[in-house]
Formats: sequence, structure tokens, C-alpha cells
Amino acid sequence: MDRKNISSASPFEQTIGFSRAVRIGNIISVSGTAPIAQDGTTAFPNDLYNQTKTCIEIIKKAIEDAGGKMENVIRTRIYLTNIQEWKKAGRAHGVFFSEIRPACTFVEVKGFINSEWLIEMEADCII
Repeated sequence: MDRKNISSASPFEQTIGFSRAVRIGNIISVSGTAPIAQDGTTAFPNDLYNQTKTCIEIIKKAIEDAGGKMENVIRTRIYLTNIQEWKKAGRAHGVFFSEIRPACTFVEVKGFINSEWLIEMEADCII
């Protein structure tokens, strides 16, 4: 099957050796996506709700660049540095996914590459 790597121009892609998303056949997997603004800074420091929306907007673009659409999302994974704040991330997730309702997991983690990131997300699609 053909493989299509999708780049987001993240400064970490080349260093780490990953793609924002990969499509093989009818499957799209989106890598851990952090709330990185277009200028490379952290989007919305200390604002989990808007950081979550930023992650989902980046994920949406990667899915579309791979030939999919949000309705194709079957699973999301949400990694938080403070699980007590999950409702803020959940509310933002609902803005995009309340009708689609993919399988979803929330996990608390110790931290991320950048300490300003409150969240990272992943998504999987079948198209």
C-alpha cells in the first residue's frame, strides 16, 4: 500500500523523525499534537480549553491534508498534565466531536517537551 506522510512544519519533526500524520490505505494516524502556534510558540499559555482547541485544529488540518475529514475520526487520545482539569479539555473536544463521538481516552502525564503545554492529543481515522 502507498504511504503518505503529512508534515506540519513542526520544528520537532526532522529532529525526532516523525510526521504529523501518516496515511496508509484508508487509515490515518495523527501523532501527538501539542498546542503550538504558527510562530512556533505555545498557543494560549495557561489556557487548557484553548490549547485543546488549537490541538484539534492542527489535527483537523493534518486529517484533511491526508484526504480525510473529521467525521472519519474513530479515536482520540488526550494527554493532560493535570487530570483535574479534564472538563475544560472535554468541553473543547465536544465543540468538534459532539456529533461524531469517537472513542476517547483521557490520560494524565508527568509532562511534555515544553512545560507550557498542558495537553497533547492523538487521533486515528478510517476513511
